[in-house]
Amino acid sequence: MDALAAWNGTKLDRGPGTIKLATFGIHIFVIAFASVYYLANGPLLLGHLDLGWHLAAGDLIRDRGSVPFQDPWSFTLGDRQWYNLSWLWDVIASVLVQYTGWTGLTLAVVACGAVIAGYLTSITLRSGASALAVGISVLSACLLYPAFVTAPNSYLSASPNTPTMLFCVIFYAECLKRKRWFLLPVMMVLWANLHGGFMLGLFIIGIFGAASMLRRDWAGLKTYAFAAAGCLVAILINPLGWHVYEGVATTLGHFAQEHITEWWSYAANFSMPGSIPGIVYIALFAAFELRHPAASPAPLESRLLSWLFLLLGFYQYRYMSFFFIFSTVPLALHIDRVLPRLNELKVQGSLLAAGIVGLCALPLTLVYVKPALALPQLLSEQDARYLQTHFPHARLLNHWNVGGLLIFYTRGTVPVFIDGRSATAYPDELLRDYFSLIKWEIDETAWDAVLDKYKIDTVLWVKAHEPLKRFLVDKRGWTEAYTGTDEVIYVKR
Repeated sequence: MDALAAWNGTKLDRGPGTIKLATFGIHIFVIAFASVYYLANGPLLLGHLDLGWHLAAGDLIRDRGSVPFQDPWSFTLGDRQWYNLSWLWDVIASVLVQYTGWTGLTLAVVACGAVIAGYLTSITLRSGASALAVGISVLSACLLYPAFVTAPNSYLSASPNTPTMLFCVIFYAECLKRKRWFLLPVMMVLWANLHGGFMLGLFIIGIFGAASMLRRDWAGLKTYAFAAAGCLVAILINPLGWHVYEGVATTLGHFAQEHITEWWSYAANFSMPGSIPGIVYIALFAAFELRHPAASPAPLESRLLSWLFLLLGFYQYRYMSFFFIFSTVPLALHIDRVLPRLNELKVQGSLLAAGIVGLCALPLTLVYVKPALALPQLLSEQDARYLQTHFPHARLLNHWNVGGLLIFYTRGTVPVFIDGRSATAYPDELLRDYFSLIKWEIDETAWDAVLDKYKIDTVLWVKAHEPLKRFLVDKRGWTEAYTGTDEVIYVKR
């Protein structure tokens, strides 16, 4: 047990890293520069392709005073129930946009990122790392986990992904401290109504419970068991009741994941040179961990979560962001082993001065990016209005990426064929039919079958897809009725 305790690093509050007023500088530094970075990428924060339907859903729920049981915007839903797992986020975003515009929604996302940065700083300081090591580790993770280089697959954005990132960090922090475990079920009530990622909260608690069993820490195991039981009850406090698990099950392991880029592997989402910093970070973490596997004083839970999400991230890209978050503690403690020991007060003073400069840069950054804050321009409002005016009763086959935007602009006056809600709103048969179409080379048999089956008379598709134009216009006699910046409308004669 002594060797296991040494390897685990069971003590969290120890040595010079214990949080004091003197740590104010590192908090300001990390939060300020992370926030400047997020705000400078403001247009990417609004770049999530599902933002349109989320806002429309929030407006709809506020108007009705209830969460819809079925999708009101498509003509292909059949008798499928709509599992809106993010209804509360939709309502909050709807209110923010109504009263504060795109600026308010963007600042809300930046504020969530600032809270995440602050929590990670506190967690890493409590582990005993120096301010300099904390600054390197946490700021690096905060710059990497949003994954802006692979937009729109960003994980700090105007989407329900953001509260999941935030609550993961909070659950992680509170499980490490243990003192306020009773708050976890309260937060789970919010999380379960904001995003289907709430299941990660149970996973985090489970990792801490398993580590307690390894240590034979029965008091800790009891604490985490009570927290997990409270969270299981709290999850049921939502409009779907226990059916919320059915909603989550429709996304996990569904065949639609094969066609959604955030569910693809890390290699499939790799980009040059944007992914190089992340690769360097991963390589440093792995090198430190494998070279000194038993010498790290990091808590066992932090190391387990880091490695698990690193492996999951290689398998499915969306999990790599969690690796960056959970790895801050082990990496900071490893970095401390190679850094020279400096005067902590002087380091904190320098970081505070730099942080104040970063805070002063925030309003200037907002002024710079504010004109560019808008919905993604794959489909413009002009494109949607043309459809609404000229083809209000169209049997429209639209591209997946513009479905959410079309819902936002037309609110069902032009019913959509499909959008990013995927299996939570559409039948599996419809999804299989749509996925048979999304190839560069046209499968004429598949296209003819879908056009006939759903009686399609209008197609809204990517303008750059020339093979489709040749198929519809040259071979099937359709006309090109409208051409926008990115989209084109084909109409059956």
